[in-house]
Amino acid sequence: MNHQKAEWPGAEKRQGHLCPRRFTYRDIPMKGGIIAKTTRAFKRNGGRRMSLSSWWTKHWQKAGAALIWAAIIGGLLLFMRTHQLTPSALFLAGLTWVEANPLAPLVYIVLYALRPLTLFSSVILTLAGGFLFGPVWGILYTVIGANLSATIAFFVGRYFGQGLLDDETASGWMQRYARRIRENSFETVLIMRFIFLPYDLVNYLSGFLRVGYGSFLLATVIGSIPGTVAFVWMGASLSTTEMVNMVQTGKLPTLDWRLLIVSATMFVVSIALSQYLKRRESAATAVASW
Repeated sequence: MNHQKAEWPGAEKRQGHLCPRRFTYRDIPMKGGIIAKTTRAFKRNGGRRMSLSSWWTKHWQKAGAALIWAAIIGGLLLFMRTHQLTPSALFLAGLTWVEANPLAPLVYIVLYALRPLTLFSSVILTLAGGFLFGPVWGILYTVIGANLSATIAFFVGRYFGQGLLDDETASGWMQRYARRIRENSFETVLIMRFIFLPYDLVNYLSGFLRVGYGSFLLATVIGSIPGTVAFVWMGASLSTTEMVNMVQTGKLPTLDWRLLIVSATMFVVSIALSQYLKRRESAATAVASW
């Protein structure tokens, strides 16, 4: 009596005999199965660790540059502490040296341009410009030095922020916030200038968020004029004793209310001009596309 063997699913014939087909990963249901769930869990957990690892691989040069920068600042502070030098004494010594130097304007501009790398106060250096060179030349040299320092800080911030907002580790809200700032870069930077936010913070943040350099520079030039004029004039009116006392005590002069009125007026005019130019550009683009 012949008994026919039943064929089971996946069986295949080899030399007249029924043999089970080799089990492969295709036999596992992909949708809602173990592999799909494991893959999703890996993307939630392990994928993040891999992205952080890739972030370090891509940006280790920036981390190294930041460590070197911090080491230089730390070394300077250690040198000052070892030799019992206070920031005020070091500044007054530098002020005396610059005043006696025939290349004082050039030295002042270079020091002002490099100032953001040392995190020294821009207000005190602006007062020193008025004290050394008077109200007219002090404004000119300070405007040049301030815009150079803003440019350096801007590109330093752009270097450290390059690629960070495009990585997988960057959160969505941060990318949306950066996009809004870039779309209204002139107005955003101008507002931050006119409300007297820390000068270096605005520079580094604008570069980090990849704000357009042209809009950043124009807003910086316009927005820093009221404060520059006010503090240079204050510095020009200070005597040597008053300047020394101000540096040693750290008490800065208060802003005049008239300066705030001028600042508010320039702010309104600048915003109105910016909106007018933006509407004009949009209209020209629409006509060209039509």
